[in-house]
Amino acid sequence: MEASLNNISDDIASNRTLIETIVQWTTFSIGFPLICLSIYAMYFLIRADHIAPVYVINLLIADLIQICMRPFILSGTWQFIVELIEFFGISASIGFMVCVALERYLMIAFPLWYRFRRNIKFSLIVSSIIWVFPFIQISIFYIAPTLEISFILFAVNLLIPFPLLVFFLVGTLKALSVSISVPAVEQRRIIGTLALVLGNYTVLFLPLIIQYLISGVTGQHNVEIGTIFERFSPLVDPLLYVFMRKGAKDTLAFPCFDKFMGDQEQSQVTNTMTMTDSGVEGSR
Repeated sequence: MEASLNNISDDIASNRTLIETIVQWTTFSIGFPLICLSIYAMYFLIRADHIAPVYVINLLIADLIQICMRPFILSGTWQFIVELIEFFGISASIGFMVCVALERYLMIAFPLWYRFRRNIKFSLIVSSIIWVFPFIQISIFYIAPTLEISFILFAVNLLIPFPLLVFFLVGTLKALSVSISVPAVEQRRIIGTLALVLGNYTVLFLPLIIQYLISGVTGQHNVEIGTIFERFSPLVDPLLYVFMRKGAKDTLAFPCFDKFMGDQEQSQVTNTMTMTDSGVEGSR
């Protein structure tokens, strides 16, 4: 009986390892080029009158840090350092998700204040502050007397943004319900951004936070369902690019494609003008 239980336990552990390996390599293979392409596209959106991508770019950089740790996690090299770097990326990602949601909320609820504060310098200062918080959280994680307390403290810190994200979404919906100056298209873009951020946190990060709490309370560290969910988070954040662009054509086109389409349009205009001039000369 004991031997059969051990075999079942070994099979479960083997299946869990196989699933983890597949998820890790799949998310790395898709996420790394996708995030790099999204960062490249977001870079061209930074203008004096359009600073929201500053936080989104930082969010994507935090995702890139997580993605780059996947091969090291699978290889088992420098395990402790790799896990700390991954925790750093997770904490930074959640911080910048809050920044994205906060800016969308301020844009609607306090438009005058947002108008006078919307500059790249202010965004960069806030971004620098957000990058400091993960170091503080990792320091707390490291100096905690036991590993269980470390998991609980880390989970509590990651849980704080949840009510903020809910508040920003609800507050934005209330402000939009009485606003008559925001176009319907802009409203959909703002609501889509907030819904995507809250949905990403709730579906993909919250299970990981619950897993940390369970590990801290029970002392069992073999539950990895939340970890598997979190692996897919970096694949969701590039979708924010859709809500950052203005217009249907810009939404689906990256800058390099925009240039290509512009060259095509210019060529078509040139051909049309040539044909028109030829027709005029023929009529003469």
